[in-house]
Amino acid sequence: MTPFELPGMLIDGEWPPTGEEGTTEVRAPYDGSVVARVPAAGPHDVNRAVAAARTALDRDDFPRADRIRVLEQTAAALNTRLAHFARAIACEAAKPIATARGEARRAVETFAFSAAEARRLAGEVVPMDASVAGAGKLGFTLRVPVGVVAAISPFNFPLNLVAHKVAPAIAAGCPVVLKPASQTPVSALLLAELLDGLGVPPGWLNVVTGSGSVVGDALVTHDDVAYVTFTGSAPVGWAIAGKAPRKKVRLELGSNSPLIVETDGDWTRAAEKTRTAGFAHAGQSCISTQRIYVHEDVADEFTAALVHGVESLRLGDPLDEHTEVSALISKDDTARVVEWIEEAVTAGAKVLCGGDVTAEGLLRPAVVEDAPPTVHLQRDEVFGPVVTLTRYRSFEEALALANDARYGLQAGVFTSDLGKALRAARTLRFGGVMINEVPTARVDQQPYGGVRDSGNTREGPAYAIREMTETRLVSLEP
Repeated sequence: MTPFELPGMLIDGEWPPTGEEGTTEVRAPYDGSVVARVPAAGPHDVNRAVAAARTALDRDDFPRADRIRVLEQTAAALNTRLAHFARAIACEAAKPIATARGEARRAVETFAFSAAEARRLAGEVVPMDASVAGAGKLGFTLRVPVGVVAAISPFNFPLNLVAHKVAPAIAAGCPVVLKPASQTPVSALLLAELLDGLGVPPGWLNVVTGSGSVVGDALVTHDDVAYVTFTGSAPVGWAIAGKAPRKKVRLELGSNSPLIVETDGDWTRAAEKTRTAGFAHAGQSCISTQRIYVHEDVADEFTAALVHGVESLRLGDPLDEHTEVSALISKDDTARVVEWIEEAVTAGAKVLCGGDVTAEGLLRPAVVEDAPPTVHLQRDEVFGPVVTLTRYRSFEEALALANDARYGLQAGVFTSDLGKALRAARTLRFGGVMINEVPTARVDQQPYGGVRDSGNTREGPAYAIREMTETRLVSLEP
C-alpha cells in the first residue's frame, strides 16, 4: 500500500508535522504496511488546540451563512473525491473498498443534511402574555452554541462518524477539537485538510492525533471544553462521563444487536440481509447483527440459507473489489473473538461454519448455534464476524430474549403481523426498532443512539445540532 502524505495535525489553522511526543506510524490491519506517519500529540498540544477553539468562539468570526457554505462545499468536494477517501478508509481500517465507498458516500449526505439543518435552526416565540406577570412582554428564544466541542471518534467508520461530529458542530457554531481513533486518523486528517482549504477560519476546527490515554483524557477534562461527543466502547464511554461530571457528555456506544425472525416474516430476506449485516467490515459496527432469534418452525430453513450465504463471503485484501470481509482492526482482536467462540463451544454451542483463522490471519465469518446466554458471544459486544442462532417457540419469548441484555442500541424484527410489529415497538428497550429490517440498518438523518449501556444521545445532524446548542430566553418589555 502506498503511504498517504499528510501535512500534520491541525491546530489554530497551522499544521505542525510532529507532536509533543514525536510521530507515530499508522499501519494497515490487513498486511501491516505503513499507511501514514502522523503526529503523536501530548497534553501541551491539546491545550493549544482547546485555547485556539476557545479564542475562535470568542472571536465569533464564522457566521452562519459562511458555515452553511463550507458544509455544502464540503459535501460537493467529498463527492468528487470518493475514490481517494475510500482508499484511505480501506487502507487504515481494512474495510473492503466497496464498503468504504459506501461510507464515503454517506459522509457526503451527513454534510449535506448538516447544511440543511443549519439553514433552519431557530428558536421560538414564547407567549409571555399568557400569564398576568407576562402582560406587555415579548418573549422568544435563541439557539446559541454550547461552547467548545471535544469530538472523539472510533476506528470503524473513520470518515462518516467524524462527519457526524464535525459537521453538526460547524452547523451549530461550535468550534471543535477532534481526536480521531489512533488506529485510523488518516481519513480525519484528509477531511480536515479539505475543510481548511474551503475557508474554515483558524481555531474553528482542530485535529490532535494520539492515544486515548494521553490526548483523550487531556481533552475531556479540559476546563474550556463544554461538550464531549464520544463514539466507542461502553466501558470507555462511561469512564469519560465519570471524568467530566459537569460537562455535557454525549455517548454513542456499543451493542449486541438482536434480530427476531417470526414464522410470518420473510425469513429468506432476513437471511439474505444478515449475510451482510452480521459480517460487513468483519462485524465491526455498533449495530452489527449479532444475536439472532428464529422461530423453531422456520429455523431449519433459515439456518441453511444463512450458512450457505455466509460460506460464500469472499475474504481477502480490502483493496480488492471482490473482497467482502477482511481483517479485524488488530491481531489481538482476532485472538479475542476466537477465544469467545471457543468458550461458547466448550459451553455446548455448535459452530455451523467459520470461526477459524486463515493463513493470511483473517477470521472466517462464523455462525454459532445454541450458545448459552451466559457466554461472551451472547452477553457482550463481539465486534467481529460472528452471529449466534437461538431457536424460540413464542413471540413473547423472543422479545424477552432480545431484551435480556445490558445494551439497547437497535433491534430488528421480521414479521408480517402488524400487531406483533407494534408489540415489538412498545416492548423492545432499544433506541431503534427496525421492522422487517436488520438492526444494522441506518440512514444518516435518523435519530440514532441507544439506551442502557449503549449510550445517552441521539446522533443525526438535526438531533446532534440541537444538543450542541442551548436555549437562551430573550424577554422584551417596551
